Amino acid sequence: MSAALDHGSTRQEGRARRVGVAIVGLGGAVATTAIAGVEMLRAGANDVGGLPLRDARAPGLVDYTGLVFGGWDLNGADLAAAAAAHNVLDLEQYRQVEGAMAAQRPWPAVASAEYCRGVQGRHVRPVPGHRAAIAAIEDDLRRFRADSAADGVVMINLASTERWPQPSAAHESMEAFERALDADDAAISPAMLYAYAAIRAGVPYGNFTPSQAADIPALMHMAAARGVPVAGKDGKTGQTFMKTVLAPALRARALHVDGWFSTNILGNRDGEALRDPNSLQSKLNTKGEVLDSILGYRVEDHLVDIRYYRPRGDDKEAWDNIDVTGFLGQRMQIKVNFLCKDSILAAPLVLEIARLLDLARQRGEAGPQEQMSCFFKAPMTAGRPPEHAFPEQLRLLSDWLAAGR
Repeated sequence: MSAALDHGSTRQEGRARRVGVAIVGLGGAVATTAIAGVEMLRAGANDVGGLPLRDARAPGLVDYTGLVFGGWDLNGADLAAAAAAHNVLDLEQYRQVEGAMAAQRPWPAVASAEYCRGVQGRHVRPVPGHRAAIAAIEDDLRRFRADSAADGVVMINLASTERWPQPSAAHESMEAFERALDADDAAISPAMLYAYAAIRAGVPYGNFTPSQAADIPALMHMAAARGVPVAGKDGKTGQTFMKTVLAPALRARALHVDGWFSTNILGNRDGEALRDPNSLQSKLNTKGEVLDSILGYRVEDHLVDIRYYRPRGDDKEAWDNIDVTGFLGQRMQIKVNFLCKDSILAAPLVLEIARLLDLARQRGEAGPQEQMSCFFKAPMTAGRPPEHAFPEQLRLLSDWLAAGR
């Protein structure tokens, strides 16, 4: 399939908009939690608490219950079995969605053990090279659009974190990337293949992972040239979210940050993937710029430690010690201990990203969607430094939503 998917309106008169969400990592904790939430909303058994845009009123913004799901995973288990294994839902919630989720199974995934050594699976689509992988992904997207009767399709990457690829000329231009595809160049990762396939098919793409994908120059240029909205990367859910809230306040109060020590423990599949030092470095790469950008100076003692601790499962603990200097050179400390549920924080953001990407497509937007920066640790931009301060990020999104009224 070389032509883009048709995103024109196919709705019958009076039918609400329906959007297909193709998820890379459909069987993961975040994806199954997001899907379970929509199924509960659809059944009338849940409210919209915890959904950031529940009160947004922008023309064309699809309702949560208008989202339908499909996607790829290395584990071929049905989504009810996957959700039970992740143990995020309580028993009553699980029983409410078990039937609907048992009917959904992931599609075989395009994957590479060299890029993600911490997570393995047998539900793999065998392909003889990069071009064949792209054709397989595009074929899945086309079939999903038809089977779901969706008015539009978006893709969200929720796969486990890949290692950081070696710098390569293949990432720098569309022409070099195309040549690298023909050569099955190892510098092109699975995340890049999914992003390329989405952009070529005209499908808006969001990267909720730290993996390099649509943020490389070649694919950003391609998205802009083809009129496809892209957003990412690395969902901002817990510790970094708190930093982007607290750091602007510390700057406004002229409290100098002398050091900021952050540690995380988590025991879910994401944490397991981060046991691989190369994947862990990808995660750390998206966290590093936030403080310096907001504060306007380099925090030399900004340390971040992430540990896999299996007993916690999806219950993540993020602990911060902040050393500050105030008036008359007096030193003080701030300590923050965030006991959170990783997927409960992430799943609502995934739903909002899907809705906003679809809306951006309807509005004719293309390339990096800077108005979605509040959802990401390392926001993609069109050539300017990203905005990291959460209050400013919210203003960007609010202004963009209001502009469409």
